[in-house]
Amino acid sequence: MNPEEITQRLELLRLEHRDLDAAIIALGENAIPDQLQLARMKKRKLRLRDEIAWCEDQMIPDIIA
Repeated sequence: MNPEEITQRLELLRLEHRDLDAAIIALGENAIPDQLQLARMKKRKLRLRDEIAWCEDQMIPDIIA
């Protein structure tokens, strides 16, 4: 992936991460929240965070000391 593709992917991942955060909060505010759905959303959010970290690492050039 070139830097532009990584930057675009990073933006999409961050947007999805924010959307999932809002959805988790909204679902948790229900009188009887769906625990299975909450767990799935939280796992997806963690995977997104890992992929965001990977993309950010790809944007930093390797420096050989």
